[in-house]
Amino acid sequence: LRRRKRKRVSGHRSAIAAVSTAPNQRWSLDFVSDALGDGRRIRLLTVVDTFTREALAIEVDTSQPSARVTRVLDQIIAERGAQPTEIVLDNGPELTSRTLDQWAYEHRVHLRFIDPGKPNQNAYSESFNGRLRDECLNQHWFRSLEDARQIVRRWQEDYNGRRSHNSLGYRTPEQFRGDAT
Repeated sequence: LRRRKRKRVSGHRSAIAAVSTAPNQRWSLDFVSDALGDGRRIRLLTVVDTFTREALAIEVDTSQPSARVTRVLDQIIAERGAQPTEIVLDNGPELTSRTLDQWAYEHRVHLRFIDPGKPNQNAYSESFNGRLRDECLNQHWFRSLEDARQIVRRWQEDYNGRRSHNSLGYRTPEQFRGDAT
């Protein structure tokens, strides 16, 4: 029986610094799973700016391959006019691919992989995903993929633009980003 060698990627596996000091310095990226009313599984790619706590993207689809992840990142960069210095992410197959590694190399973005079994090293993303699950995913029954996208988009707009955060001095993420730039 032949054993497959584990693929190695060029991300840094070191302790993740706890605090960002500016917008677009560090983004956190993770996946959340849920299901539609007909039982089909959906995956949500979440991207959060760890300084402003802003939900930069919540991409909803049945599959999220690494090429899709890089397209979402390119779209965020185009919309914001800035790219991160580093991205904190886990070791999922979509995130340890050559496609994402090549994208990071071309954009000069450091990929900071958390240690396996240590989700607390990506605490901003885990906290955000918990809120997303409690306040949106667990509260709605999605009839279709488009229905899920619309509901999640409305929740993201509320989260970024209307909800004040204690950690941001009771400002919304959008207000905080405006004050920080």
